[in-house]
Amino acid sequence: MSDSKTNSEVQQSREPKVGHIPTPLWAVTLLGLFAFVGISRLVDSGGAFDPNVYGSYQDFAKVEIAHPPANIPPELIKGKQVFGKNCAACHQASGQGLAPLFPPLAGSDWVNADGHARIIRIVLNGLQGPIKVSGKDYNNNMVPWKDSLKDDEIANVLSYVRNTWGNKGSLVTPEEVKAIRAKEAGKSEQWTAADLLAIPLK
Repeated sequence: MSDSKTNSEVQQSREPKVGHIPTPLWAVTLLGLFAFVGISRLVDSGGAFDPNVYGSYQDFAKVEIAHPPANIPPELIKGKQVFGKNCAACHQASGQGLAPLFPPLAGSDWVNADGHARIIRIVLNGLQGPIKVSGKDYNNNMVPWKDSLKDDEIANVLSYVRNTWGNKGSLVTPEEVKAIRAKEAGKSEQWTAADLLAIPLK
């Protein structure tokens, strides 16, 4: 009987006690140490919560712009995006155009000319009427982009066009586009091929 009572008392002593049991000081200290080290690491290498570091990419094009492939100027990566959104429908992603309406950009004597003065004007004010490109005749209307694209966007897309599909040309700068935009600010009509040919390449 005494043994049974002793066992009951032992079982009761092992039951959880109701009430507050203080957290051991060593556990609080260890938790504080972990928090301190974690916050220190975040501050040192976390980018200070800069949106350029933490901002998510909406599509692969944004990743390509932020992290361009090696040996490819970022202007060409950005220009590729502008081309895809605004130019590929007519000139095609291959740069081959759609004869006899939209001339090719690949191998184009206009694109590969030694100077940017004419092609910048074409993008800014557009082009209408017949034009001969690499020996072939085309006749259609290219809309102006001066109100839709900024100077750096025009420079980037022209740089892309001049260095894609086998084309090899110098990069177009936003400063060049800005200067020609200012010079032709009073021009509202589209260019003709004859008018452009009268303009020096440089």
